[in-house]
Amino acid sequence: MVNKKLDKKYIILIVLLVVAIFLGLITKIVTDDRKLNPIEKGIKDTVISINKVINIPINFIRSKALENREKRDLYNKYLELRKKVKEYDLTVAEMNELEKENKELKKLLDIDTTLSEYSYLNATVVNRNIGYWYNTITIDKGSSSGINKNIAVITSDGLIGKVIKTTNFTSTIKLLTSDEIDSKISVKIKIEDKYIYGLLTSYKKEENLFIIEGISDSMEIPVNSLVTTTGMGDIFPSGILIGKVKRVATDNFDLAKIVEVESSVDFDDIKFVTILKRKVK
Repeated sequence: MVNKKLDKKYIILIVLLVVAIFLGLITKIVTDDRKLNPIEKGIKDTVISINKVINIPINFIRSKALENREKRDLYNKYLELRKKVKEYDLTVAEMNELEKENKELKKLLDIDTTLSEYSYLNATVVNRNIGYWYNTITIDKGSSSGINKNIAVITSDGLIGKVIKTTNFTSTIKLLTSDEIDSKISVKIKIEDKYIYGLLTSYKKEENLFIIEGISDSMEIPVNSLVTTTGMGDIFPSGILIGKVKRVATDNFDLAKIVEVESSVDFDDIKFVTILKRKVK
């Protein structure tokens, strides 16, 4: 049915074109320089009028066709431009990611200047179980690189945990954010030229806060005071950053302080780590 309607339109258009050509020929015949008689003048005027009427739909169709072609060209240019914008956004995202990774690596390379008693080994995170996201990560260095259990692991922003298991080419790191903290970590809070000591006991995932307990010192602890490791024990060297004090409260008996510390590490985005090994003297 649709094809029949289209055929009728084409037939009407062809007829109009034929009539236009015919009238054009007649117009040429009657538009020479000789003097026209009244009948020829009437024919000429009639032909010109009819020609004008016929040209209206023809010109309309022509203008619409031109307009559609321009719209189609404009739309194609829009699609091409949108594709280029997407490619540009992708390139920018890749550049930002590379820049971030480069900054992390540069920070890691400066670690040896502040922890001179330890050698360092940089590694990349290769696996992280979604079900145990805050418990462990796996890195691409193992016993063949001299890594053993109970070695401290850090990032450019501070302490993240310790090695608990190794294979020849991988190591499993238990994070400080783990629900299975098997030992409390001795930490110190710097207040001007003094330190207050306590124990890191747990972690609040929803707020990214470590809890420090066991502080009996009555000295006031300012917000944003730096919290670092004490170096007590054989695992964590002294001076590794844990974070900054965010809130201070007291226990149920009002005898000891409970300090909440905002971690300096983004535990949701760990890609590069450094394993600290005590230098052999």
